[in-house]
Amino acid sequence: MLLQGKVHKFGDDVNTDYIISGRHKFKTLDMRELAKHVMEDLDPDFYSKVTAGDFIVAGRNFGCGSSREQAPLAIINADISAVVAQSFARIFYRNCINTGLPLVECDTTHIDPGDELTIDLGGGVLHNVTKGMDIPITPLPPVMLKILSEGGLVEHFKKHGEFNFD
Repeated sequence: MLLQGKVHKFGDDVNTDYIISGRHKFKTLDMRELAKHVMEDLDPDFYSKVTAGDFIVAGRNFGCGSSREQAPLAIINADISAVVAQSFARIFYRNCINTGLPLVECDTTHIDPGDELTIDLGGGVLHNVTKGMDIPITPLPPVMLKILSEGGLVEHFKKHGEFNFD
């Protein structure tokens, strides 16, 4: 799975309320509408700057806080192709895989806002096109790549009807 896009960078400890504020989740269940508010407390113009395929890049502990699935679903519906961070909160990580949002763990210190990246999820390499450098990533296990390629866990079950990860 090869992804490419530009970087929108944030810091450490970006919690799920920063990703999509709780004040919005009670107004609508329409994920395309919620997507318009992704990251707005950290960058009010975030949604208007995103081009389909772009990346959110952050530091440590991305997705901490509550376990709400609206956070990864809103990111997906904002047309972000993956989140790249040094580490992820455990429940957020699992929610992302379940909903079909790729996550990439790597050193993000040499990635800057606006950099162009290509990521080979299966090959374990993030290439910073802007800086001409490769950054090794923690490769995803084959089962997670399969779930992601099928659009998440629900789509996997619809396709296979059971736990079939071969």
